[in-house]
Amino acid sequence: MTQDQSPHALMIQGTTSDAGKSVLCAGLCRVLSRRGYAVKPFKPQNMALNSAVTVDGGEIGRAQAVQAQACGLEPQTDMNPVLLKPNTDIEAQVIVHGHPLAEMDAWDYHAYKPSVLPAIMESYDRLMSSSDAVVIEGAGSPAEINLRDLDVANMGFAEEAGCPVIIVADIDKGGVFAHLYGTLALLSLSEQKRVKGFVINRFRGDINLLTSGLKWLEQETGKPVLGVIPYLHGLHLEAEDAVADQQLTEDSGPVLKIVVPVLSRISNHTDFDPLRLNPNIDLTFVRKGDAFPACDLIILPGSKSTRADLAFLRSNGWDKHINRHLRFGGKVMGICGGYQMLGMLLHDPDGIEGESGTSQGLGFLDLETTMEQDKQLHRVEGVMQLPEQSEVHVTGYEIHAGTTTGSALEQRLIKLGERFDGVMSEDGLVLGTYLHGIFDHPEACKALLAWAGLKDIEIPDYNQIREDGINRIADAMEEHLDMEQILSVMSLW
Repeated sequence: MTQDQSPHALMIQGTTSDAGKSVLCAGLCRVLSRRGYAVKPFKPQNMALNSAVTVDGGEIGRAQAVQAQACGLEPQTDMNPVLLKPNTDIEAQVIVHGHPLAEMDAWDYHAYKPSVLPAIMESYDRLMSSSDAVVIEGAGSPAEINLRDLDVANMGFAEEAGCPVIIVADIDKGGVFAHLYGTLALLSLSEQKRVKGFVINRFRGDINLLTSGLKWLEQETGKPVLGVIPYLHGLHLEAEDAVADQQLTEDSGPVLKIVVPVLSRISNHTDFDPLRLNPNIDLTFVRKGDAFPACDLIILPGSKSTRADLAFLRSNGWDKHINRHLRFGGKVMGICGGYQMLGMLLHDPDGIEGESGTSQGLGFLDLETTMEQDKQLHRVEGVMQLPEQSEVHVTGYEIHAGTTTGSALEQRLIKLGERFDGVMSEDGLVLGTYLHGIFDHPEACKALLAWAGLKDIEIPDYNQIREDGINRIADAMEEHLDMEQILSVMSLW
């Protein structure tokens, strides 16, 4: 693409992180899909520890997987050609076209951006050639002037691709006019011309109180306000990265108390969204320094840096809480990295996830895990049979670098075609699995909750909840945004 072209595409950038870019992109994808357009999502560069496995066997950000669902499509690697998964505060795994390329610190990756731009444009061109429209999500803010010289995630990409831009701001954060006015002012003249309007997100109250500010913004910038999206209470779409603390439903009937320790490099915490949406579950995320409450089930989540997070867990004294919890008959479950922590030893001889070496595991399962260069990326389905229960259907996905061996693997729980996953301790108190998304399927979720002590309850259909969320934001956009002008900006009207 050249800067002079005007493709059927639109890039949604934000004044800040969590301004609503991911959600609005999903909503716009659904609006265009409803209107009969073959639309696809795209995010040039994503930094997130929540990821999804694509139909073509790669790894992308979960936000783009949700946006693909909004289009009625399976996710594919071209929808997010560059994914950065932080190992530490200054280093990340760089994933290109769905597969790990290298570990780089911030400076090295910044210098590498010109080399990754061709891969980004290859993916974008493939999406453009196979669809009527492409909805593009920016990352962070385009006003991060320290990163502008080699930008590939916001205006740097927009300039290269020649696509129009809408800027969204979250009024619930406060300072919305300063955010929008200041962001535009910090752009170059060519970038300012590329901006076709503003959207204000998450507004509460009487819209008439906002009118004078909207008029001032339009007069001062020469850019239209394309609409104001109200605050949609109870809306659920998966978070890009931040761990949400609030319970999403009111308690109703019997309650199972679940605790999830928030590890320093927690990954795919969206695994727990189906639990947070269940009115019979009280789920608490415990952070560094928090009191560890009494509960029925502790779930150790996935981690991008398993050995380092195991040390983090111990430094918080959480291992002692887990041991005491088990002595009193509580249940413990580990998912992916959390599953690896439940074993005897964790080996990383080549420093795949950080410093090379071996760590003592928590010792609840007779297993050892060795980190290997080739990452396991699988979308799976099969059957699960927990003790004293019948077989149930299970779906999920695997994203891990380790290979696990040991006698505990004889206690197989999940059959995935010709192979197995999932183990349980002989006393039935500890369960481990590599499967992310294992709570998404109602049958599997109900079986696991019954094992944990919550029986005879209805399990919400999480996929339908996600569909309802996508439709709800699409309906709000149809009602509150000038969709005809947006379609015109995309040359679709």
